[in-house]
Amino acid sequence: MSAVLVDQFIASHRTPPKEITLDFDATDDRIHGDQEGSFFHAFYYHYCYLPLYVFCGDQLLVAYLRPSKIDAAKHSRGILKLLVRRIRESWPKVRIIFRADSGFCRWKTLKYCDENAIGYVVGLATNTRLKRIQEPYMDAAEQRFEATGEKQRSFHEFAYSAKTWDRKRRVILKAEQLAEGRQPALRCDESRRFTEGDLRRHLHAAR
Repeated sequence: MSAVLVDQFIASHRTPPKEITLDFDATDDRIHGDQEGSFFHAFYYHYCYLPLYVFCGDQLLVAYLRPSKIDAAKHSRGILKLLVRRIRESWPKVRIIFRADSGFCRWKTLKYCDENAIGYVVGLATNTRLKRIQEPYMDAAEQRFEATGEKQRSFHEFAYSAKTWDRKRRVILKAEQLAEGRQPALRCDESRRFTEGDLRRHLHAAR
């Protein structure tokens, strides 16, 4: 059944698209009764399963049933690998973008994307380091809001790597920085950076 969903998605295109975005998301499937694998989920505050869904636009590619006592990102990297392999068998030149919220921001997944020319737009859970970095931008946005009364959204670029991330990845970035004589930018794939227009387009589509 899983293969049929992907095959139907591919067959629905008369010509290969230039770019596709794979949206990963987990949500609750509430349980009423004593079904096998029933667990209480503190975020949703009821007993449920935690299925993983993958959409491309309004087309469903994956519906993977899982118990709710797991990390929301569990098996997502493996599923992404399978999808990329199958899609590139039919569309070897298509640009693939992985998009998800911070629950799916795992360094192994981002490493896989970097190594396989897959773009990604993922949320990043906040921490004290990120708060310090974003403080001047937040202050400027607050001042603009007070002056105009309109909601503000700004885009900025900076390098960031947590100590718990893959050491080899951080060493490679450091080597690139020394070789190019500048701070490396966070890249979405091996071919080019995301522009501000790219970010606005994907953020708008994800809302």
